[in-house]
Amino acid sequence: MTRNRIAGDSPATHAVSTREQWRAAYERQLAKEKELTRRSTELARERQALPWVRVDKQYLFDTTAGQRTLAELFDGRSQLIVRHFMHGPKTPEGCPGCTFETDNLVGAVPHLAHRDVTFILSSRSPLPVLTAYKQRMGWDIEWVSSGGTDFDADFFEYMHVPTARRDYGSGSGSMLDVMELMALSCFALEDGVVYHTYSTYDRGTEALNATWQLLDRAPKGRGEDFSDWPRKRDEYPA
Repeated sequence: MTRNRIAGDSPATHAVSTREQWRAAYERQLAKEKELTRRSTELARERQALPWVRVDKQYLFDTTAGQRTLAELFDGRSQLIVRHFMHGPKTPEGCPGCTFETDNLVGAVPHLAHRDVTFILSSRSPLPVLTAYKQRMGWDIEWVSSGGTDFDADFFEYMHVPTARRDYGSGSGSMLDVMELMALSCFALEDGVVYHTYSTYDRGTEALNATWQLLDRAPKGRGEDFSDWPRKRDEYPA
């Protein structure tokens, strides 16, 4: 196996092999990927087997249909996934990372609905601000305001989010005033009772992003410079 310049005058180099050498390396890689797939399937079953916790506290969310309880957010289905989106009352617009991930999720919403799962976004900014941003991004997805509730604070506490992460991007230490977090919470509804089933945050949501998965399979991967990427879709140069 040799090192060879990539096409053109670029100084970048990468290992170049015969087809037989590539096949041998590929088979070793494929064995690892199959093991990861098997383990991922096992983890999914273990995740679904986690015990449920009854949610007795009442939360009222502002929605386009008026104020609704957590149970009403299920919208007639038995499962609910809430994507905690970083857009707080002190931020002028949505988080670029959350926006990037949501771009990758909106297409899944109708498919989830046909598997008895409602998927929504929840943020602490006022509903008109969220609705305007949703329209800017061209998303057809339910986005509710949790600003008048302890919903986010409670579920970040249940996730045992480290204290240092609760004032993300501020340093003031005032969790309820400034804290936002990229997170996901899942719920079940049975006989009118809401149960919390699962939550994750930060890189725990990464597997939901198809763009990351595609880049991980591209020759140059994700790259190393994230200073100017990802941007919001309408902020890329024409």
